[in-house]
Order: sequence, then structure tokens, then C-alpha cells
Amino acid sequence: MSKIFIVYSHYDEKSFNSSIKDTFIKKAKEEGHTVDLVDLYKEKFDPVFFGQEPDNVVLDHRKRIEKSDVIVLIAPIWNFRMPAILEGWIDKVLAPPWAFTFKKLIGNYGYPLGNLKNKKAIIFCTYGSPRLAITTFFLNLPIRRLKRGVFHICGITKINYRRYFAVPFVSNAKRKSFLADVANSVNWI
Repeated sequence: MSKIFIVYSHYDEKSFNSSIKDTFIKKAKEEGHTVDLVDLYKEKFDPVFFGQEPDNVVLDHRKRIEKSDVIVLIAPIWNFRMPAILEGWIDKVLAPPWAFTFKKLIGNYGYPLGNLKNKKAIIFCTYGSPRLAITTFFLNLPIRRLKRGVFHICGITKINYRRYFAVPFVSNAKRKSFLADVANSVNWI
């Protein structure tokens, strides 16, 4: 069984993201996994990073990640990125030299060496836009940035990215199918 560290980022308990969180946790526990949840809004996580040393909250999250097998992010996509509170969490917690370092090649060139290689990641994102707009006009920017620009740099290459489009506009039947997909994603672990 796996140890799952969830970072949840939505301010509304009645949001579809909250349903994703609840569905995933319920199914993961039914399958015998242990779940460690960080609710950034409830915990009033301070996302502002101005070069300071990691505080006790950041150090605690890092220790909890070290004990985990899987990191799960649950958040909406707003303006082609996750909410600022989660973006700040990424900047503060998944930062060098803890999450990755750089190996110098020549001059100013180098490449990242991830320190979280034995971890997996699942990313659940909701969109207000339809799939066509995101995948064609905006070239899947959120996926590429999160997979390559965050997790790959940290050494995490086993990533399951689950996207749910046009959430405010879909039927209840479609939302149920989205939640069935969330529950099914536990099998990927």
C-alpha cells in the first residue's frame, strides 16, 4: 500500500474540486492506502516567497513528502495556472536544493538533478473552458508546465494528469463520470 500526500487548493467546500478530493480520499482509503492531506486554504498557507529560508510549515511539508510514495495536487486552472496559493506552495516547498539541484555543463548551461525520483504524482485539474480551447489554442500549457517545469525537474516522471473540462457547464451525469474517473485513478498507484 502507498502513502499519499495530497495538496488541495480550493477555497469553496462545495466546489467540484472538493468532490474530487473527497472521492479520491475515500477510494484510496478503501484500497488500503494512507492519506496525508494539506488543505492550503484551510491552513492559511502563506504563498509569498521572497528568498527567505524555509519556515517550519515548509519543512514539515517536505518531511511529509519524504515519507510519501505519491504526491497528489488537486486544483482548478485559473488563467492557465493553478491558484496563487498552490503556485506559491510549489515555489516554497518544491524548491532547490531540497527538491532538485543543477549540474553545470558549460558556462551558464546545465540541467536539473531531481531529488524526488522514487515518487509518483497525480494532478487533478478542473477547467471552465472546453477541451478544444485548451488543447488547440493554448497548446496544453498547464499540463506541460506542471509535468515538465515542476515534476520532471524534481525527478518525478511517473505522472498521471487528469483533466476535467467545462466543469461549470456539464451535466450532472458528466460530473458523475468525472468522479468515476477520479476513483479509478487510485488503481494507477
